[in-house]
Amino acid sequence: MISSALYSSKSDLWETPQAFFDDLDNLFHFTLDACALPENAKCEHYFTPEQDGLKQEWKGTVWCNPPYGRNIGKWVEKAYNTAKDKNAVVVMLLPARTDTKWFHDFCYLNRYATVRFVRGRLKFGGARNSAPFPSMVVIFRGDL
Repeated sequence: MISSALYSSKSDLWETPQAFFDDLDNLFHFTLDACALPENAKCEHYFTPEQDGLKQEWKGTVWCNPPYGRNIGKWVEKAYNTAKDKNAVVVMLLPARTDTKWFHDFCYLNRYATVRFVRGRLKFGGARNSAPFPSMVVIFRGDL
């Protein structure tokens, strides 16, 4: 059983709502979930926290809903570099934190990134309430 802390501000893990993922998967056909737990992985191939997706090579069409804590910028930078250097596609679900360094450095006005803000607030995983923050989807693409 997954702790309710995983869906609260006590944790930086926010499980992607399945229907939301399915809509994106129908467009992109993901082959790798770069940051997952075994019980909530969205793709057959995925990296767990023990495998540390930041240390792995991302191949194929990548889905990434990273931990929303202090290291989120490292995940965004990895997605950006994977797209830019490997001509890959990486789609991320992120909190819409437009005031952050990582947003301005890797997402905003960037030729490798397309930002789409999510209308309303998502209800993550088995949470009772919607998230206390807005979300965005950032699509990183290399020179395809």
